[in-house]
Amino acid sequence: MTSFTDEDLDNFLQNQVDLRHRQVSKSVEDVQKIIKDLTAAVSSKDARFQSIANSGVHNASLKVILHDQTALVSKWSALLRGRCAYNPAIQVLSPTLILISVPLQGLMGYKVRRTRQWRYYTLSGSRLLSPVREPEKLYQWLELESFVNPSQEWQDACMTIEGDIVPAKVVNIFKEHLETSIKTCGLTSKVSMLESVGSVVRVAVETSEAQIEVELVPTVELMNYWPKRARWPRLFQRWPSTERARCIKVLLSNIDEDGGCRRKCYRVVRQLKEDIWCPGSKPVITAYHLQTLLFWTCEKYPSTRDWRDFRECVIRLVQKLHKCVSQHYLRHYFVRSHNLLKYSNTNELDDVAKKIDNFLDSPGTYVH
Repeated sequence: MTSFTDEDLDNFLQNQVDLRHRQVSKSVEDVQKIIKDLTAAVSSKDARFQSIANSGVHNASLKVILHDQTALVSKWSALLRGRCAYNPAIQVLSPTLILISVPLQGLMGYKVRRTRQWRYYTLSGSRLLSPVREPEKLYQWLELESFVNPSQEWQDACMTIEGDIVPAKVVNIFKEHLETSIKTCGLTSKVSMLESVGSVVRVAVETSEAQIEVELVPTVELMNYWPKRARWPRLFQRWPSTERARCIKVLLSNIDEDGGCRRKCYRVVRQLKEDIWCPGSKPVITAYHLQTLLFWTCEKYPSTRDWRDFRECVIRLVQKLHKCVSQHYLRHYFVRSHNLLKYSNTNELDDVAKKIDNFLDSPGTYVH
């Protein structure tokens, strides 16, 4: 077995992790500028869709995405990301895959109805008589009546069916505006539409670094709303502190204020995932999964002394990842009933598990 030292890990951070971070940051900067221009153009045509420059204006702590299975993974990205140089609408899932929330306007004051009659719609926006899967696992619509004084623009048959805002219809309107804006903004050489399914609009953006796939998701931003299903912080939870739990939006950015190495461990594991275990533009394990994994590990090991030994902490995090991938199970950090790997390709997960197992047998071969 070939092992590695703390010095090896520090060199790995400086020579590989930091290089990747600079490249990704440049790509995100380019994508952000282009999508900002495009969403501003869309907003000038239809004010219900806002520029991403306005993301987080209503609330920086919670977003509810009009989603399907693809977008569900990133529903809580605004909570997990914390402070960063990126626009709060942007979530980097991999070096070549970015998810961006497009804020919707005119839907404020959301309240969950006590009694709920389930209705179902296809990904194309037609009504179904029965669900395609468990309704509690997937909100396929929002009721206009759930919002206080929704703007008149939402009383539109192009987006609603009998008072239900249907995600597929919202996305279709947004997609049409986006296609037009790409032409009017003179961006046909930099942005091209990709085949999209459900409530995600996919485009390819050419940057100075690489071609980036961008998933655009119309999003309702809510003020001071914490869903009852997200029973957090949990009773007797030792991490994070009560003070930190109150300001959750900085949970990741200030994670090592006690001098620990949590964030360094996360960066090392993320680099290994992107280079060795799970490369490619559509990875089965994303940065979001690793953030969730880190939070669970922090909760299990809450003490400052648990995060002093850099090498030991990296191995511990990798072992935890191996267990989750092998079992095809990673519990959502806030909504504990949801398995983030439930709809993932099991063959791809098994392949990643084998690669991680090889790493654990001889980590020094990979970190040098």
